[in-house]
This record gives sequence, C-alpha cells and structure tokens, in this order.
Amino acid sequence: MRPGGAREREQTGTEMATRRQEKVARVVKEEVSEVITNHLNDPRIDGFVSITHVDMSADLRMANVFVSVFGGNEAAQNRTFEAIKHAQRRIQTLLAARIKSKFCPVLHFRQDDKFKKTLETMRLIDEAARELEQKEANDQTQPE
Repeated sequence: MRPGGAREREQTGTEMATRRQEKVARVVKEEVSEVITNHLNDPRIDGFVSITHVDMSADLRMANVFVSVFGGNEAAQNRTFEAIKHAQRRIQTLLAARIKSKFCPVLHFRQDDKFKKTLETMRLIDEAARELEQKEANDQTQPE
C-alpha cells in the first residue's frame, strides 16, 4: 500500500481530499459563485457573498458549500444566507447545466464565519495597539 492510502487515513482519522475531489470542488466553487452573483434576482440577497470553500464527498455526489456574507447588519446577512439556501434548487439546476459530469453533486449550504471572526480579531488587535500607543504617548508627555 502506498503512503497516505485509505488504511492510513482510517488510522489517523483524517480525510485527505483526492485530486479529483479537489478539482470538482474548485469547479463547483467557481460556478456556484458565478450563479449567485449573476443569476439570482432575489432582493433578500444583499451585501458581498463569498464562497469560501467546498468540501466534496468521496463519491462526488454531495458538496458542502461554505458561504460568507459581508455587509449590512447580522439580520441582513442571515436573510441573504436564507435566500441562498432557498434558491438551492435553482443554483443546483444552473450548476448542472454548466459542469461536464455524469451527475451534479447535491449542494448543502453552510455558513462560514471564520473570515468574520478573523476580521473581528484583527480589529481587536488594532484597537489594543492604538490604546497602547496612546498610553505610551501620555506617559512620555507627563513629567516624572
């Protein structure tokens, strides 16, 4: 058995995507992004929608599509995500017409808030750095 084979993945508990899974995931990501951007006319879709990544099942029949929504408040972001989930069949139909495959994977949309958390962390770091700079500037201007 070659290194990184199925037996090794079972033992370590980690799943490595095959090249085929990665290729199909990349195509699904690009096409779903294009469909959401240019072919959905739902007024609930507001702000910037980004497909962050796609996880394909081993048999390529199911895809978990991770979506981040930016802009507006959290209620507007949730409405946008719900509109995308509501349009799942339409997105799937348009995807099936665009990909060259025997079958189209069933799409399951998931909210991805990792990027939002990263932005919030960066904001907090910037805020702490500004407070530290202000404190140092105040310490230097005060006589000892």
